[in-house]
Amino acid sequence: MKSFIYFFLSFLLCKSRLLLLGGLFIFSFYPIYPQFNYLPAEMPGHQVVAYSQFTISYNEAHEQADWVAYELNKDETQMETNRCNCFRKDDNILFGSAVPDDYKNTGFDQGHLSPSEDNQLSPDNNRESFLMSNMSPQLHRFNAGIWLDLESWVRDKAIEYDTIYVVSGPLFINTLGSLGNNEVTIPGYFYKAILRFENGSPKAIGFLIPQVGATGVLKDYILPVNALETLTEIDFFPELNNSIENVVESKESSTQWGF
Repeated sequence: MKSFIYFFLSFLLCKSRLLLLGGLFIFSFYPIYPQFNYLPAEMPGHQVVAYSQFTISYNEAHEQADWVAYELNKDETQMETNRCNCFRKDDNILFGSAVPDDYKNTGFDQGHLSPSEDNQLSPDNNRESFLMSNMSPQLHRFNAGIWLDLESWVRDKAIEYDTIYVVSGPLFINTLGSLGNNEVTIPGYFYKAILRFENGSPKAIGFLIPQVGATGVLKDYILPVNALETLTEIDFFPELNNSIENVVESKESSTQWGF
């Protein structure tokens, strides 16, 4: 009887070792990668608010976001939710956001920084994209023209590369005045900084487009991300190792993105 018990215990011990080794073997082929923190560095005194599919840094002086950042993957681009067109004040902004009436009869669109079409996981998510904190004054020709082209290009790249990280916002250079009782600044330019990983290697590209006089094609407005950082004073992807970040963000990388 003792010999049987000894044999049985030995068998269990041996089996547990095999299971452990097998688990380690499987784990070696299926590594777990930490979630990449794609948010730009916070700007002193500017409120950061996270929503379901995007995060904003709100600039009270200009009554709009410094930046809106989000991850976009292939599955999200293929979701379909009715566009709510429900523009409304963002009650999460401590000192009050812009309001829809600020834009009324001004000739400027309430231009999305994180597009409605990139917030399709649920009707609630889509409604969040219509918060005024996600809006910036855009001429209709710009909003429905080259800016729309850039938004569509971003979605195409999310499909092509599966996952990309996007930072979008206004640049307050050559501003066009302000509008509404809240004196919402009308930006002179808009930018996007985009990052993806290819076999673990980061690839970044930037765009800077003027509100007025933008002609030609998207390729004409490509800018290295570190040049955008200099102009906006925003550190876009601080989670990257500094040495890698400097190399990636300084490259003119149009060919790496299909241009």
